[in-house]
Amino acid sequence: MNANPLGTKLCEDFGIEFPVIAFTHCKDVVEAVVNAGALAVLGVGGMTPDEIEREIKWIRERVGDKPFGLDVLIPASVPPSGSTSELREQIPPTHIEFMNNLKRDYNIPDPKPKPPAEAQIERPSQTQETARRQLDVILEERVPILASGLGSPAFILDAAHERGIKVFGLIGNVRQARREAEAGVDYIVAQGTDAGGHTGEIGTFSLVPQVVRAVNGTPVICAGGVGSGSQLAAALCLGAVGVWMGTIWLTARESDTDLIVKEKIVAATERDTIRSRSSSGKPIRQLQTKWTEVWGAPDAPDPLPMPLQGILVNDVVTAVRDHRIADFMGSPAGQVVGMIDEMKPAAEIVFDIVDEAQGILEGLAGDSELD
Repeated sequence: MNANPLGTKLCEDFGIEFPVIAFTHCKDVVEAVVNAGALAVLGVGGMTPDEIEREIKWIRERVGDKPFGLDVLIPASVPPSGSTSELREQIPPTHIEFMNNLKRDYNIPDPKPKPPAEAQIERPSQTQETARRQLDVILEERVPILASGLGSPAFILDAAHERGIKVFGLIGNVRQARREAEAGVDYIVAQGTDAGGHTGEIGTFSLVPQVVRAVNGTPVICAGGVGSGSQLAAALCLGAVGVWMGTIWLTARESDTDLIVKEKIVAATERDTIRSRSSSGKPIRQLQTKWTEVWGAPDAPDPLPMPLQGILVNDVVTAVRDHRIADFMGSPAGQVVGMIDEMKPAAEIVFDIVDEAQGILEGLAGDSELD
């Protein structure tokens, strides 16, 4: 064992203290985690280029030259281009009727009016053109880490590497991992089905060691159901150089997640999540709610492909959030929810995970010395 078993290649490459990565949609969590000595990656898939630029500036003002990353969605299966209004015309009348009936049956009002400045912004639909415009900002700003949450980042590797940007590819099976490693991604994030958000079907403990073996030395980060120091230690034993965590930061004190959802996560067991296409059109592991129940009913239509499903449900999802309709409120979340039983500051979460992992690994080293 090394003198510091947590001093992995991930720490060496980025000059960080701990091999922990927080994936979050909240910039306050990014600030707290980065300043605690770990890495953080902000999900920006639904943002406009101007919003992304502002987020980058905000984070840099608070973390200085410490590294952080941005995560985008670049699935090849979405349309090349198209405005939200244009794509909305492709939604079948049956699906529109289903949503209208849902609103009526559950007394869901319209979303609250937006402030004038926000009302003028059309949310970008998930198209290849949208992803390209988001990537242009990330390249221009030379953000230290670019992560691809969906889709292969192979086409952007040269441009990113020319600007000193490290590229992380999130994968859900060995074939994807091998393909992205051969393309030249800097890190493979092997994400098991335990994970919240867009995720595949292979369990983390089965996926990670197979990926480590398959990618010929490309460093691997373990993701999916990770939320403790014991799991960080286990990930290192599986051959990973760090862990990627998402769900646990939803309950951080700094997180802007609604308190209703935070309390649901704290109360949840490992059985209270479900993979469903009802939010984006692709499988997302999320909390089970009235929303997933309605969409999982026998009379519900099949969810539409991305990005049409997201466009279809956007107004209702927004209204549920605006009016805090608890039964329908949920969040992408992994099976690790069963381990989360309190809300803590993000830095405390980092330190607790690291302390537990350090103790376990030092214990293993001591046992080996006795042998």
